[in-house]
Amino acid sequence: MQEQSSQEQGHILSSSVWDLLKPNVASLGYGLFLAINAASVWGGVFPFLPMEFQTSQIVFWFFLSQSLVFSTSYLASMLGSYFFPRATRAFLVQLTTAPYLLGWVALISAIYVREYSLVLVVLGGALLGLGSAGFYMLWQRLFASMPSDTGDHNLIRGTVYGALFYFSLYLIPVAVTAFLIPLVFLPLFALAIVLKSRTINFNQPMFEDVPQEHPQVYRHVVKDYWRSALCVGSLGFCTGIMRALAIGDPSVGSLVNALSMGATLVAALVLLFVWRRKNLHMNVVSAFRTFFPFVITSFLLLPFLPGEYERWLAAVLYAIYSVAIMVMMIQCAQASRNRGINPVFIYGFFGCIVYMLHDIGFLGGTFAENIRVTGIAPLAVVALVAVYLLGLMYFIGQGGFKRIFSQNGRASAGESPLQERAELAASIELVALSPKPASEKTRESRRHKHDDSSVFYQDRMSKQAALVQRHYRLSAREAEVMELIARGNTVARIAEELVVSENTIRTHSRRIYAKLDIHKKQELLDLIDSFNPADLQD
Repeated sequence: MQEQSSQEQGHILSSSVWDLLKPNVASLGYGLFLAINAASVWGGVFPFLPMEFQTSQIVFWFFLSQSLVFSTSYLASMLGSYFFPRATRAFLVQLTTAPYLLGWVALISAIYVREYSLVLVVLGGALLGLGSAGFYMLWQRLFASMPSDTGDHNLIRGTVYGALFYFSLYLIPVAVTAFLIPLVFLPLFALAIVLKSRTINFNQPMFEDVPQEHPQVYRHVVKDYWRSALCVGSLGFCTGIMRALAIGDPSVGSLVNALSMGATLVAALVLLFVWRRKNLHMNVVSAFRTFFPFVITSFLLLPFLPGEYERWLAAVLYAIYSVAIMVMMIQCAQASRNRGINPVFIYGFFGCIVYMLHDIGFLGGTFAENIRVTGIAPLAVVALVAVYLLGLMYFIGQGGFKRIFSQNGRASAGESPLQERAELAASIELVALSPKPASEKTRESRRHKHDDSSVFYQDRMSKQAALVQRHYRLSAREAEVMELIARGNTVARIAEELVVSENTIRTHSRRIYAKLDIHKKQELLDLIDSFNPADLQD
């Protein structure tokens, strides 16, 4: 009997693992794109092109052209989605595969046509930057268009496959891989995104939205999310500096790619398995505050430790950065769903900040390494510049002088509504994938009693709404809208209070009613009233 029980447990475990990692077109296509992107524009083109071709001049100009076009593409997409939303949608689809393909053709041609190699490398970098940004936009738009559980699950699961695919590329002879990418792998993930894009429901508020009709919504989005983007951008700035330092040693690219993809694989797997049974809440700004002492100390040590430290610092920072990019995509998708805003706008907003700071780090690191200051080694100059700019970005991210003066002039000690909303915007919420059996829900509510002691509930209804949220696995935004509906607010009033469009509130309402399996407001009130608020009391 004991042996049979262990076999059943093993079967259940393998089944749950399969459910988490079960492949589909979206996750496999996105994973293949990530793997190929890592082989071309992440840590560099190092792994699959001849080492003798990778001179410092070639690598520098490739990185510069690729990264500048990449970040500029995000800025252009953000502005385009705001001023020309429908035109931008068609433009994204048309301007992806061709530049990516031509970029690889230019890179491969540069190996054989040496007299024009620099021109071809610059052209290849620019085209790869454009195509890569376009593909990222299309994948982000696809994941944002899906229900939150499905979209976030596919994104994280695709990240797992991306790392596995990347390491699989090393099983192919290096001389062949560079040709297989444009001829085989590119058409495969391009076909995947084309097929999945046809399944997108463009009747959702995020796609029907015309930003210029309610600019106040987008102003609030920028106010709420710029700190979060700056935090991820600070990591981009650090990796840009390390990319500049690695120019003279192409072998660093292989280490950077391998470690960053390995770290992403581990982080994505852990996230999936924990998320399966538990609700997860992550705050990007708080996470950056945790990592900031490590980051700034690592740069201070740069001039004092051997050259091997530089290689591993680059690899570790890229590993953290790769995980941050995955989290950034989840946050942008959730912002699109919660706020009903164009997914290209919010992702373009994040991307232009993050990748432009990466460019600043790359150019700043290159400049600092090449200037000569009497009595100061070049690496010490790089470290000083990095520490100064990181400290400045941290100061700005914490509110700068404006927050200092506002705190001095405020009598009360609590956070302002703007700060509270910014903290909420920086939070990422993943509702557990596997609902717990009904028998466990009562025990879970009891376990939460101690945790809820620090939470302020407005009244009985607030407590009951919190219980409904847990029982039916509603997101924080859905619970917020549900409570406002129950309190008798109109759609227009809720939209005004949450600073979103009325169509967005209607969409949230439909999802809430579907999850609760009700059809009328009275049924909602009866359902909320059926929960006992004593479960949230000590």
